[in-house]
Amino acid sequence: MPSLFIYLALAFSAVSAVFPPHSTANPPQNPEVEALLRWKQSLRNQTIVSSWIFSQTNGNSSASSPCNWVGISCNTAGNVTGLNLSYTGLQGTLDHLDFSFFPLLLRLDLKVNQLNGTIPTNIGLLSNLMYIDLSTNSLSGTIPLSIANLTRVVELGFSQNLITGHLDPRLFSDRGSSQAKTGLLSIQRLLLTYTLLGGPLPSEMGNLEHLTLLALDNNSFYGPIPQSLGNLSKITFLNLNQNQFSGQIPKSFGNLTKLTNLNLFSNHLTGSVPEEIGNLPSLVVFHLLSNNLSGQLPPQVCQGGMLANFTAGYNNFTGPIPVSLKNCTTLFRVRLEHNQLTGNLDQYFGVYPNLNYIDLSHNNLQGNISPTWGECTNLTLLNLGGNSIVGEIPVEISQLNQLVELDLSSNKISGEIPAQVGQLSKLSSLNLSDNNIFGQIPFEIGALSDLASLDLSMNKLSGPIPYQIGDITRLIFLSLSKNHLNGSIPYQIGNLVSLQSLLDLSYNSLAGEILPQLGKLISLEGLNLSHNSLSGSIPDSFREMVSLSVIDLSFNELEGPLPDSKVFITSPPEAFSHNKNLCGDPIHGLTPCSHSASEGGGNKGNSRSVIIAISTSSGSLFLLLFLVGFITFRRNSFWRNQKEDVIRGEDISSILNLSGKIPYGDIIRATDNFDDEYCIGQGGSARVYKVNLPSGQVVAVKKLFMNEDSEIGEIMSFANEIATLTEVRHRNIVKLYGFCFHEKHTFLVCEYMERGSLADVLRGEEEAKELDWSKRANVARGVAHALSYLHHNCVPPIIHRDISSKNVLLNSEMEACVSDFGTARFLKPDASNWTAVAGTYGYIAPELSSTMAVTEKCDVFSFGVLTLEILMGSHPGEFISNLHSPLDKEHIQLSNVLDPRLPPPTIQKLKDEMDSILNLAISCLRADPHSRPTMYEVSQVLEMNAGGSGKCPDR
Repeated sequence: MPSLFIYLALAFSAVSAVFPPHSTANPPQNPEVEALLRWKQSLRNQTIVSSWIFSQTNGNSSASSPCNWVGISCNTAGNVTGLNLSYTGLQGTLDHLDFSFFPLLLRLDLKVNQLNGTIPTNIGLLSNLMYIDLSTNSLSGTIPLSIANLTRVVELGFSQNLITGHLDPRLFSDRGSSQAKTGLLSIQRLLLTYTLLGGPLPSEMGNLEHLTLLALDNNSFYGPIPQSLGNLSKITFLNLNQNQFSGQIPKSFGNLTKLTNLNLFSNHLTGSVPEEIGNLPSLVVFHLLSNNLSGQLPPQVCQGGMLANFTAGYNNFTGPIPVSLKNCTTLFRVRLEHNQLTGNLDQYFGVYPNLNYIDLSHNNLQGNISPTWGECTNLTLLNLGGNSIVGEIPVEISQLNQLVELDLSSNKISGEIPAQVGQLSKLSSLNLSDNNIFGQIPFEIGALSDLASLDLSMNKLSGPIPYQIGDITRLIFLSLSKNHLNGSIPYQIGNLVSLQSLLDLSYNSLAGEILPQLGKLISLEGLNLSHNSLSGSIPDSFREMVSLSVIDLSFNELEGPLPDSKVFITSPPEAFSHNKNLCGDPIHGLTPCSHSASEGGGNKGNSRSVIIAISTSSGSLFLLLFLVGFITFRRNSFWRNQKEDVIRGEDISSILNLSGKIPYGDIIRATDNFDDEYCIGQGGSARVYKVNLPSGQVVAVKKLFMNEDSEIGEIMSFANEIATLTEVRHRNIVKLYGFCFHEKHTFLVCEYMERGSLADVLRGEEEAKELDWSKRANVARGVAHALSYLHHNCVPPIIHRDISSKNVLLNSEMEACVSDFGTARFLKPDASNWTAVAGTYGYIAPELSSTMAVTEKCDVFSFGVLTLEILMGSHPGEFISNLHSPLDKEHIQLSNVLDPRLPPPTIQKLKDEMDSILNLAISCLRADPHSRPTMYEVSQVLEMNAGGSGKCPDR
């Protein structure tokens, strides 16, 4: 009896911790209540369980029922059958939740919380459990072997934790005294491996014969996948991806005839795919991406005719494309890139009405591009690069009006570029490089207004560069190198002010002078004009190309002095070699320039000219300090010496990216000296004007309330917005073309957004209805992409600090751009990054009021508020605080959140997307900033939602 006495003593002490001996309350008599209250005591005042209180009736203690507590459900007899606290921000462990007190529990749902610690071994006592989901927490340790006792469980989810497999105790058996030292060292090595890599998945999982869903993805399992999983004859979803599984895919998986989703990507699996898997009749999703698999793909992988998502890229597969794919009309997403697949492309693929994405690049495919690809009208990406494809580009490609990326590079394609390619209005990336394409570049290519990357290099193109390329104003990358192009460089190339990474026109037969308009490419980092027949001097306007870090002008007929700017001083002599008569004093290997020759360049300029062109460079922190000092100094000087009202002769065409010369006075005249008639919005520090310039172009001018009494803080905000926006270049961030600091006017010249702010659109009845659910999802996606870029692609990272609906602007197509960077901050990694609270009330992260430490998670919180506002149609207000109050889950159901001015989404795909966006928003609003997702993660999930999956299964 001693063990029973100890057990009773421990039980009494645990209850006493909840009900102290001197408390007037009597301990409850219901063991389920006792167990729940013990667990509550360990959770440290979590508000979600504040309703878990023992009650009395008429002063007499009774067997209290927890059935009215948040997250608890019961049967008609009052026994606990469900525990559901998912998405509640729950913190703590499961150590003090004694599962032995819940023999009738059917559902345990604690997903998307902040639980840590291990899974208790007595979880195996829940013999009636049918549903268990502990995914998206921080649980660690092993899967208890007792889980094999849950023989009635239907769905089991442990994904996105830190869980490892079971460490077999037999590995620690007595090795005998003579081997004690060796055994100890082996155990130490084993424990170290187990700690770093994880453990194998227990084969006992195969005993759960009623399982329909098993989700173990994003954990630390390693070793072989147990053959026993082939016993799960009822399973439909099996997610083992993003672990460290090795060895072969079990042949026993061929027995899983009801399997619809099989996710094995991002592991270390080897060997061939069992042919038996190709016989699974219900397979819809099959992901093998990023393993070390070899052999042939199962030829009958679409035997059931239901396959939608199939990814096997980044493996070592050989042989032909599976024959069953040709008539697999259900295909939605296919990724087979970076393998060694062979065969004729036109023989293995048919027409796919649902196909959204297909990547067959970097294989050994041959044959022609079939015209039938033009019938796959939902395609957004077609990548056939890096194969041995021959023939011409079919005109029917122009029918793909949803296409965003087309890559046919590194093949043996011949013929001309079809003029109809200009009809691909949504195209963002076009890569036809390294082929045998001849003829002229069609001028219709200039109609691709969304194009960001154009690569036609390494072909046999001839004739002049069409000047219409200058109309593709969103281009970031342009390469026409290694062709037979002739004529001069069209001056319209200077209109491509978004060019950033590269402009490469090398290895052609271009002649004539380099026009000064190229100097307007102030964001350009790489310029290659080598191996042409260019003549004349290098324009002095190249001094303005402050972002330029790599330049090659060699093998031309250039002469005269090199411009006095950093890139010309730091570049090697080879970058200017083999020219006619280039000179430059600082450049070793060039003839020194005469004094008179070097004196002639440069723009004198007017000292009072204050419209300044914007560049993109890595010196934004320096620029910020410079601007504050410069503007403060100039402010005092200006208001002491007011001698003229208009800037004389200042050319701002390069600022505005417009044709012609647009002086400062045109802005004044176009707004009638900033008359109220032209004002389209006003905030606390500025007014915004719509400006129709004489050229017909429209810009937005943000005029700040600045005068001689302006505080340094206002100057800092003005300079900060300039410094930040010069550092960024993203399609979802409003473009800054230039700024002006004048004694009468201080303003920014920005991109004009036709529909105004998101706040105004949501406020208007008709506008809000026009912003339907798919457009609202696109707005959230655009803002997420912009913040992800600021946080993860800028060095140092940029924190916006004022994300709100009034600072999200919409263009004519209701696409979003983030604006107003007056309070933005560069996140310095070695600094404390403390700051005064900034932002809009209702969007500010709660931690800022106590810590004053700004991090990227402050923007994440604001994005969560904004996303709820997009769904609800108005600011969520009290809804946010209620997320951390004892609410039942039905209070955050999608139907209770959506804007009532719009009919609820009826298409399941759109409904699922809205539900995913809601869950993302809630995760962004977690009280603990460390538990919020990053904007990169949010951006990736939203991007996958656009593709119809709601997750990121193969990225």
